[in-house]
Amino acid sequence: MSHPLADVIENAASGRFPAVDGGWHRVDPWKPGVEAVVAFTGHAVFAVRADTTDESLADLGADGFGGAHDPRLLAELAGPDGWIDSLDVLLVHRGLGSATTTSALVPRPDLAAHSRVEFAASNRDDVRVFGFEDPRRSAVAVLARGVAGLTEISFELDPDHRGGAGTALVQDGLRLIPEGELVIAAAAPGNAASLRALLAAGFVPVGSLQLFRRG
Repeated sequence: MSHPLADVIENAASGRFPAVDGGWHRVDPWKPGVEAVVAFTGHAVFAVRADTTDESLADLGADGFGGAHDPRLLAELAGPDGWIDSLDVLLVHRGLGSATTTSALVPRPDLAAHSRVEFAASNRDDVRVFGFEDPRRSAVAVLARGVAGLTEISFELDPDHRGGAGTALVQDGLRLIPEGELVIAAAAPGNAASLRALLAAGFVPVGSLQLFRRG
């Protein structure tokens, strides 16, 4: 059974967005210890634990027109010792893998200590690490069960190969995912290089995402 937020994202990926009503609704977290705010045009979803009441969210100014991402709201939810991730663009695509497609990427468990992989392991499940066959290459593509249990891809090029190769890396990652399966990615707006690579690879923005952990 899919997570309720996964259904909302799947509908948005198919062009069926939540009503632009300025409102919000809540769902349970998909992973213990990881909570999130996801905002679409004019509507927000709070994936928060049960002891955060609707009344407390309303008192903090939650709404679907930007209030859901108010830094003061997130800071209050996370607490003084909590962790709040960057505010990201949430993007969607479909897997490209099939019997007739091949990817230049191979499993690279030796890259498990890469910072991109370690971050994924701290917030996602079933993390799989891929890279190029050449052991001298440190470019990495990470596939995992991420937001709402959906397949999530993240990536990072090796420093000596930056400057436009990110799109091909993302597309190779998509070829590892069954054709038609929904794939999500998140990128901070300030990370223009990654955002451009995802857009060039065919990803489409559907909303915004901010993860947090309680203190």
